[in-house]
Amino acid sequence: MQPEVTQQSAGRAGTTEESGARPGGRVTLRGDLRAALPDAAAAVVITGAVFLFLYFRMKEGVGDTVAVMPFMDDPDTYWMYLLSQAFGWSGLLWAWGTVMLGLLLSGPGTGRLPVSHATLERWHRTTSLTTMALMAAHALMFMAELVRYEAAMGWAERIWAGFADSFVPGWYDSGTGQIAIPVGQAALYLAVPLGLLFYVRHRIGANTWRRLHRFVIVVYVLSVWHTLLYGTNVWYGDWPRTMLWILQLPVAVLLLVRLLRPARRGERLGAPSGRQAVGWTLRVAGRVLVLAVVVGILAVTFSGRDGGRPRPADPPAAALHEHEDG
Repeated sequence: MQPEVTQQSAGRAGTTEESGARPGGRVTLRGDLRAALPDAAAAVVITGAVFLFLYFRMKEGVGDTVAVMPFMDDPDTYWMYLLSQAFGWSGLLWAWGTVMLGLLLSGPGTGRLPVSHATLERWHRTTSLTTMALMAAHALMFMAELVRYEAAMGWAERIWAGFADSFVPGWYDSGTGQIAIPVGQAALYLAVPLGLLFYVRHRIGANTWRRLHRFVIVVYVLSVWHTLLYGTNVWYGDWPRTMLWILQLPVAVLLLVRLLRPARRGERLGAPSGRQAVGWTLRVAGRVLVLAVVVGILAVTFSGRDGGRPRPADPPAAALHEHEDG
């Protein structure tokens, strides 16, 4: 979740203070954590606003979470689940922002933007750190709700069950969560190392870091997939789900532009040659795939077929998770 050309562009953009680097010229995690405090504070405010929105919607009995799971009609009891949802939505919003910033930084034409390259880099780094924290808070609050929910068990068993269901891939065995939760776990477990590797790139090598960093887009795709599968607020095929799809269009378009017009000369297609034929083929396949994604999002937007479930006449009686035997 970090920019691809930090060292070169920091020197090009101005002072080390502006780019967030220490006097030696290298950006540090400690410095970025301090710089991320205003960003994190904004994320807390947004999370609180989303929580209140979900809380009062559930209080009124009109939230989609209650439509999916009618037993959750008491926000005073299920407030931790609502807070987990709120962290999830703000985490997805911050992930969207940091991916957009990363694509802008690594694509052509950054000189025409209204802010400096170094400022964009700093924003990208701080939003990346905030995103990781929001993702972790989302998972931790989900675990806390599961621990509260399994009231028939002893505390040690409850904590283990909540931890395993939330953080051990394949452990959660109820309903849609059997797929959706491992997808979200994969996003979290990839996001943290891929984001923090930026701060040790001088040890692993810039080229190695750059190759690994390309997989950040996979983290974002997994996050959106997790939301579409398990987000009760976008469970049904209504306008919120369609809006979530539409928000992916600028990401896909910027990624396509980034692939078609890469800033780095070595990533440009050129003419295929013998030894580089495999790499050339993969680059072409990547461009075709992203173009297909753009077309697919447009098709979803205009057709309204967004993969949402039809809203049932009678609400289902599904529980958050089957109670474990005490």
